[in-house]
Amino acid sequence: MTKKIFTNGAIYTLDASQSIVESVVVEKGRIVDLGSHADMLLQWGRDGAKVIDLQGKMVTPGLIDSHLHLSGVAFNFLDLNLTGVKSKDEMLEKIRQKANTVAPGMWLIGMGWDENLFTEGGIPTLEELDHVAPHCPIYLKRICHHAFLVNSKALEMSQYHPTNEVPTGGTVVFDPRTNKPTGLLLESASQLITKYIPERTCQELKDGLQQAMQFAMKKGLTSVHTNDPAYLGGLDQTYRLFNELINQEGQGLRCNLLIDYPYLHQLKERGMYAGFGNEKLQIGAIKIFADGAFGRRTALLSEPYHDQPNQFGDAMYDQETLYQVVRDIREHSMPLAVHTIGDKALENVLDILDQFPKVEYRDRIIHTSLVREDLVHRLADPSRIADIQPRFVVGDYPWVIERVGDRRENYLYAWKTLLGSGVLCAGGSDAPVEPVDPLLGIHAAVTRRSPGDSHQGWNAKENLSMLEAVKLFTVGGAYATNEENHKGSISRGKLADFTVYSNDLFKMENPDELLHTEIEMTIIDGEIKFKK
Repeated sequence: MTKKIFTNGAIYTLDASQSIVESVVVEKGRIVDLGSHADMLLQWGRDGAKVIDLQGKMVTPGLIDSHLHLSGVAFNFLDLNLTGVKSKDEMLEKIRQKANTVAPGMWLIGMGWDENLFTEGGIPTLEELDHVAPHCPIYLKRICHHAFLVNSKALEMSQYHPTNEVPTGGTVVFDPRTNKPTGLLLESASQLITKYIPERTCQELKDGLQQAMQFAMKKGLTSVHTNDPAYLGGLDQTYRLFNELINQEGQGLRCNLLIDYPYLHQLKERGMYAGFGNEKLQIGAIKIFADGAFGRRTALLSEPYHDQPNQFGDAMYDQETLYQVVRDIREHSMPLAVHTIGDKALENVLDILDQFPKVEYRDRIIHTSLVREDLVHRLADPSRIADIQPRFVVGDYPWVIERVGDRRENYLYAWKTLLGSGVLCAGGSDAPVEPVDPLLGIHAAVTRRSPGDSHQGWNAKENLSMLEAVKLFTVGGAYATNEENHKGSISRGKLADFTVYSNDLFKMENPDELLHTEIEMTIIDGEIKFKK
């Protein structure tokens, strides 16, 4: 295989020396040398080496998204995408237009709505949904995937009746005036509907995933940690789809697959474990939920919600059951990936984890949205990593302050505090909840505000430096999967994964310049997988 010399760049290695070099030499997908332009050409420029001119552009280690759902990104290509809709009328009009293309009785699936973005109108009612789509069943996931909207046709085709037993942890919201469903379902109540929605064909799923992978690489990502079996037809089909796209068809994007707890025993039967696979496709941690989300007040808090003093949120498991779940996972020597939004959920998880021995791979605490000082110290353990989503500040502020109150805001998305206390942190998007765009995640980590806002940031003492933010999506992402010796920095022997930018992030006078920065190239295994 021909050697390649990527040269004439501002290449930030992000290694222990924090050095900047001009050239990197790649062979067989690995970095074999790095240094000045002149030295690398002198040492390696003969014998037919291919020289790629970076034209002075900034280069970092390949960007890593530590938590997303590639399946959800795929569905955004396949279904009605309601992300960013700004009013109830706009949402209803998009549904009406899509419904006009759907045959009677066929399901209209959509996702991404967020009433907090609406400048007018609230969540559409059952009657309003019936009006714009009377002939087809509707199932619309909120952007957080913790709330869902359906119309009467969906209830009818799902054989819903008020006497139906609602799955534990779920709620069918009723109108107190009419005592009839509003069309809004919370948490696991969605299962009343989803079991009646026909599964997509394997080819449809594969086409959507391929588009999602291409889109991720276009945004500069070289690796993602993705949680999908519940959306892609189970463990076997999920692994088969990713294996075909990555190992057989060479899509390029490196994927670490988080596996939902219900598939744990099947995973063992298949002889799979954390780290199973190769450098392109690996099995990762076992995913569970400890609580819900702030929006519907289902995130579990240690003190009541500020705007609803009788509500603490919901635990997905009681402590005895959570212990049994963790025991099951540890019996397979697997790490956990635990969704924890509220501080009490985090406390509950740490209380259980502390009773079990560590395993080879780090446990990841996903979101880590609200913490307390005592919990921060317990997180500062090299066997644990906080898997944080900086863009949540854009989606959650300012309304989240109403949920937790001013006092607790000091520990809300407290990234600077976590890093300063020695907590390992990785950066993700939770796409499709937030956009697949690490530059937007970096912007949110540095500014703690929405693009276009001009204030200093929500709880600005937690703003990260540009270097800290970039490290979340490089070094941190590697630590999340115990691959820090293989990726995350540009060093001899590591994987040749690089991201090339139109602007130098570390020379920006204003972080809003990130919003006008483009990805020039995405390089994986020394191969240019995207070029502008």
